[in-house]
Amino acid sequence: MRRRVRITVVALISYPQRLADHVASDPDHPALTYEQHTVTRAELETLANRTARTLASKGVGQDDLVTIALPNGVAFVATTIACWKLGAVPQPVSARLPARELDAIIELAEPRVVVDAELDVDGFDDAPLPEAVSNPYKAMTSGGSTGRPKLILANQPSLIDPDAAPLLGMQLNGTHVMPGPLYHNGPFIWTMTALLAGNHVALGGKFDAERTLQLVDRYHPDSMYVVPTMMARISKLPPEVRDRYDVSSLKTVWHLAAPCPPWLKEEWINWLGAETIWELYGGTEAQAATIITGVEWLQHRGSVGRVNVAQFQVLRPDGSIADPGEVGEVFMRPSDDENVRTYRYVGAEARRIEGGWESLGDMGAVDADGYLYLSDRQTDMILAGGANIYPAEIEAALDEHARVRSCAVIGLPDDDLGNVVHAIVQTDDGSPIDLDELRAHLAERLVRYKIPRTFEFTTEPLRDDAGKLRRSALRAERLTG
Repeated sequence: MRRRVRITVVALISYPQRLADHVASDPDHPALTYEQHTVTRAELETLANRTARTLASKGVGQDDLVTIALPNGVAFVATTIACWKLGAVPQPVSARLPARELDAIIELAEPRVVVDAELDVDGFDDAPLPEAVSNPYKAMTSGGSTGRPKLILANQPSLIDPDAAPLLGMQLNGTHVMPGPLYHNGPFIWTMTALLAGNHVALGGKFDAERTLQLVDRYHPDSMYVVPTMMARISKLPPEVRDRYDVSSLKTVWHLAAPCPPWLKEEWINWLGAETIWELYGGTEAQAATIITGVEWLQHRGSVGRVNVAQFQVLRPDGSIADPGEVGEVFMRPSDDENVRTYRYVGAEARRIEGGWESLGDMGAVDADGYLYLSDRQTDMILAGGANIYPAEIEAALDEHARVRSCAVIGLPDDDLGNVVHAIVQTDDGSPIDLDELRAHLAERLVRYKIPRTFEFTTEPLRDDAGKLRRSALRAERLTG
């Protein structure tokens, strides 16, 4: 008897077609809000069509990269969609990049066009464009801890299954608040995923803790994206300010992009509920990822989630597999087929070993139950007096102090110990915190040898709005300054 095999054919459609379908179903539904200005689905579609023809008039076509150096706003999103409508590849960068850094990225990307100001689309047709697919659908920029730029091109076209449930736990036709900068991978993905799910997306500008709560209170989102820096600043608002705003609409709050101190995560779980808090660990390269809910985290405090052993392994320096609980370098892969790649670098080489395993430079340990606990990045580890010290642990302890707005911990050369731990602390007015008080605060949370020997205080932000920190650059400044 012959066995019947059922083959399911998934009919994928392009991102622009998915967005156009949302327009057709409800053209007046809000699509995007920035600075209290809202555009509807139909208005965003019209602007994207005109922007696409503007780009086409500048020579942009299939497979071309377009560098988008715009701040958060409607123009950024419309330009991204316009690229997809032409089969081009959006390549976002910070609108505040120094000219030298931008030039280095442009040299790598060789874009057809650099969009560093809102385009004049007047006079261009707003009719639908011919069908096109971008492959890859994005080319993100990363400076890493070294400051040397590289491009990360996703090995994925701009196609979506219209019948599949929305990704990232989003609701169809829901509302999403995005306080992060769109040139970073996480905010870019969450925003575009939300739009493809028919969501109304409320964008923030330069991050402000109370302003973010105002967005939640005003637009009643069911989902939101944050990073630990944002979480800490919101948590440090006076209770009477934080409690002024209604956040009960939130069903899913994602945090990622940097390690979240356990004390801070616990505060958010107590505030919004364990079932609301979700964490994802992975890189822009998307080789693999872990996800953990707040409910699961309470049973595995400090973990970023349970690993699939086919996708994750922790290795010692000699390449052998670390024992449960032993810290080593975290390696990932998307498949046991070495030919499967989720991305392509321009300007860098992957840290890749036999079997298709790749490392992003993170250190961590997997416990006996298979849960991953991160320590820090390998390049940021401080060797002081023979002890391995991970800056993220010290920064988490410093961040608990009420006057610490942000901080960075680095190692500085020392003739006796090899390195000493140095803390750079941002306060609101730059004035120092009493060192006896600060050391007493740290002594309650850290073993003695991890407490910084030296401190400096500044008003300058040490992390960007996406929570990213360049410790290597900070260290170099202090060695050469």
